[in-house]
Amino acid sequence: MLDEANNFHPNIKLVRQIGRSVPFLDVLIENRKGTLTTSVHHKEAAEPYVVPFRSDHPGHVFRNTVDTAITRAVRYSTTLSEFEEEIRQMKLMFLYNG
Repeated sequence: MLDEANNFHPNIKLVRQIGRSVPFLDVLIENRKGTLTTSVHHKEAAEPYVVPFRSDHPGHVFRNTVDTAITRAVRYSTTLSEFEEEIRQMKLMFLYNG
């Protein structure tokens, strides 16, 4: 079935992965003692970079960036500690971007 899905489109490749956790799109799904938990998945190749706040972009671009990051944290975090960790990551990302 996986081979058939990989032949569907040349730009889409699915891989088999067995373990305690699996990344799927922007979600990290983990099996913790029989309970599935989810959190935001940060791809290794992606840089923590968003639109610099000193740029000439309209204000709604910055608001949308923050709103999207918060929405992802709320939707994908199963526990409060994972949500708080994602908020910490967001603060660092926004500080990094000036």
